[in-house]
Formats: sequence, C-alpha cells, structure tokens
Amino acid sequence: MDTHKKIREHISALSDGELSASDLELAFAALQSVDGQQAWNSYHHIGDVLRAQATPDLSEGFAERLAARLSIEPPPLRRPRAADEKRVSEAAPTLQRGNGSEQRAMDPAAAVVAASKPAIASVS
Repeated sequence: MDTHKKIREHISALSDGELSASDLELAFAALQSVDGQQAWNSYHHIGDVLRAQATPDLSEGFAERLAARLSIEPPPLRRPRAADEKRVSEAAPTLQRGNGSEQRAMDPAAAVVAASKPAIASVS
C-alpha cells in the first residue's frame, strides 16, 4: 500500500474519531506536514458539507424587503452598565420603616431610566 494513501486514511479516521490508539502517533506526525494539514482541512470540509442541511431558496427581493423592515424598527434599548446600576441604587429614594429597615420606594425600571438620564440644571 502507498504510504501517502495510508497516512491520509489515518488522518481521515482521526477526523472521524475512529483511529485506533496505536496509530495516533503516526497520524499526529502526519499532521505536522503541509500535506497532512491540507488532508485534515479537506476531510473536515467534506464532513461539514455532508452534515449540512439544505436551505430553502429565498424569494426575489427578500434582502431588500428585510432591509426595509429593519430600517423602520426602533433601535434596541441599551442595557445598563455597571456604573448605571450603581447610580440606580443611589438614585432610588428610600423610606424608613418603623423597625429601622429601609425599603426602596421607586420602581426599579423607573430608577434605571432616571439614572441613565443626565441631570439638567437651570442657569440664570
């Protein structure tokens, strides 16, 4: 048997997870060569193609219609950063209970909005 062919069979079996432990050293050595790396990439590409599912054809103008619909969507809301969350906890007013414990009086969602907006001071 051709040595080149045998090495490629070892690489193929390795990529399929079917190589015996006794042949691992030979396969790993073969992967150090340019030819071995090309074989490894080829076998993985073949496996990816074989496992791929067929995708339906898109109707004509699909991309344009999708782009138009996305352009009228409102932008996503910004998630608060850690600094914003700290400002939320500082901005939320507290009420003293009779037993000395504190209770937050502001709705957390409202506090996020309040903390994310800059304060405006009037200048006379």
